[in-house]
Amino acid sequence: MSVFRSLKHIYVQIVDDENGKTLASASTNDQQLKSEVGYGGNCDAAKVVGKAIAERALAAGVKQVAFDRAEYRYHGRVAALADAARDAGLDLGAKKPEPVKEEKKPKKSKKGKKAKK
Repeated sequence: MSVFRSLKHIYVQIVDDENGKTLASASTNDQQLKSEVGYGGNCDAAKVVGKAIAERALAAGVKQVAFDRAEYRYHGRVAALADAARDAGLDLGAKKPEPVKEEKKPKKSKKGKKAKK
């Protein structure tokens, strides 16, 4: 599953690398999704596209894919698209757990030292 995002749209396609053929595709430019999405450059639009690509992939007989996010970070619209596809039944692999942030300990005050001038 390959993702491309521009400022106004997001595109995704599922490609069979061995045969070089596109098995399913979806984007915010699709006529079916354009009316539902409105503006295509936000997370809500990415969720709609993610659900659509999962439905189209499952209809084509594809259940498991490798997620190719290219140079994009797994954040924002890219993450929303992947999560929506995963929730709709497409197997992208397990989602990695978010790292736990440790609380910083307050620094100890140094008693008995003179203030610097």
